[in-house]
Amino acid sequence: MAIDMSAFWFLLFLVPCVQLQGTNTKPTWPNYKVPVIVPESTTGLEKPHFDAAPRLDVSGSCGPDCHKHFPTPTFGELKENMAYETLYSNGSRTLTEVGIYVVASKARTENGAGKSRRKRQIYGHDTRFNIYGKNFLLNYPFSTSVKLSTGCTGTLVAEKHVLTAAHCIHDGKSYVKGAQKLRVGFLKPKVKDGGKGGNRTYPGASDKMKFQWIRVKRTHVPKGWIKGNANDIGMDYDYALLELKKPHKRQFMMIGVSPTGRQLPNHRIHFSGFDNDRPGNLVYRFCEVKDETYDLLYQQCDAQPGASGSGVYVRMWRRDKQKWERKIIGIFSGHQWVDRNGDKQDFNVAVRITPLKYAQICFWIKGNYIDCQDG
Repeated sequence: MAIDMSAFWFLLFLVPCVQLQGTNTKPTWPNYKVPVIVPESTTGLEKPHFDAAPRLDVSGSCGPDCHKHFPTPTFGELKENMAYETLYSNGSRTLTEVGIYVVASKARTENGAGKSRRKRQIYGHDTRFNIYGKNFLLNYPFSTSVKLSTGCTGTLVAEKHVLTAAHCIHDGKSYVKGAQKLRVGFLKPKVKDGGKGGNRTYPGASDKMKFQWIRVKRTHVPKGWIKGNANDIGMDYDYALLELKKPHKRQFMMIGVSPTGRQLPNHRIHFSGFDNDRPGNLVYRFCEVKDETYDLLYQQCDAQPGASGSGVYVRMWRRDKQKWERKIIGIFSGHQWVDRNGDKQDFNVAVRITPLKYAQICFWIKGNYIDCQDG
């Protein structure tokens, strides 16, 4: 039976509902039970102005210690944060209020507030790898990375859907310039007219690539980002889903609820993006998670603006299907300076896909909650 009372809130954050790996030596995907998020009402809003400057990353100064001591939001605040705006390609937009029902997740440690400083996103020796050659770029998992016309990166998560960071299309106050005519770029080999024989690749240039663009039909952004970007609480909601006008016909990567850092294989995460200091190149990196809160993963993966919006993924054993499976467990957001006992430390930050966020993103993709009950 569905629950939407204060007792639910206690269950949602304090009662574990995850099947751990047990004695299995393989890093195995935990089985999470996720809540149900469904629309309750939708209202029309005024057309936005699209006057914000595009942002290629987000900064903050409230680190994991700050977040862990921030008050847990009330159930009402959570419902408000999980409400969402939908922007359509004709410039219209709506606000959808949601209901949250049933089930539990993992113990919670939380949020914060802060200010930004100058960013340094390369840590020591640059450990990023350019991905060259169409045999790699056009094959999974690298082929799931796409470029947004606003300058960020996104990841294919369904036949017509792309997961990215909210700040790539909305600065917390207004939609960015270009969001109304947002496009998604897919790397493909350069071709030329081959006359009678049709299109052919340039001789000796099989590795030269170009972007083929598909228009976005609509976007979803959580209200937690729109109302909270003035402080680091908004960073917890820095995610958005784009629906394309037509299917992309590529293999995509499934989303999943983020395991804890200690459950990750070698405590590492992976992501690929279009860093703007390496124009035209897809850049791959992996690194160890240094710290975490319920909503964020703190790491020192080398990254530059343009990589934000990348899907953070891991590869773990799927026990029920008896196979290895990659899933996106977060979205690369930006940079944070952290003051720890007077010592300034900097991290790159990814937004974790929590059970609630999984339920919301999955509903945006599937259009129903029946297919979104196990993360």
